[in-house]
Amino acid sequence: MLKDAPKGKVLFLCTGNSCRSQMAEGWTRASWGNRIEAHSAGIETHGLDPYAVAAMADVGIDISNHRSKLVDELLEVTVDPVVTVCSHAHETCPMFPSGAKVIHVGFDDPPRFAESAETKEEKLECYRCVRDEIRRFVETLPVRLGDTDSRTQE
Repeated sequence: MLKDAPKGKVLFLCTGNSCRSQMAEGWTRASWGNRIEAHSAGIETHGLDPYAVAAMADVGIDISNHRSKLVDELLEVTVDPVVTVCSHAHETCPMFPSGAKVIHVGFDDPPRFAESAETKEEKLECYRCVRDEIRRFVETLPVRLGDTDSRTQE
């Protein structure tokens, strides 16, 4: 993708659009906002998870103004690819009119991952682990979208 070319568009899809997809959208906007237009949605809406907001704030990314959206709101947006970040979303991913390819990259569910945490700090650490896994995936997005000059982040 050339610097003057239109931005690629990606949709991160999760079950409730409360955590993983929100963090992926935040990372993508922060890291590749000059090249990739990021969206996130869910098969359902569960509201924005405050621990996800806190974990992202730890690395200087503010997702507190995001909102949990149903995938139906974005079916007419031309995206490619759709990245499913949980098995349920992958199994129930709708067909998009644009014919977007679907990439599945499953990440641990932070609330479930944190179930045995005894303190808020331990719980937040679980979210941070997933946040960092998502960051590593997001670093590969320009190449996945065909951007041969992916060395420079915004």
